[in-house]
Amino acid sequence: MEINLPLEIIVKIGTKNEINFKDSVCRVTIKEKAENNKANIEIIKYFSKLIGRRVRIINGLKSKRKVIDYVK
Repeated sequence: MEINLPLEIIVKIGTKNEINFKDSVCRVTIKEKAENNKANIEIIKYFSKLIGRRVRIINGLKSKRKVIDYVK
């Protein structure tokens, strides 16, 4: 899967980690709760593994809408 960054995502808490592209919006389901930064850490780990490069959240640390980009 090829993903162009920076990428705006909408995060939802669920039972497993998965990505859905619907209506040109990237919706990400993460199994970690949004407590103590756990969901953000899981998003970073998930996208880093998926893309093969380290990523970071550049906008939306406390929001469901986030923007991720490569670590430079």
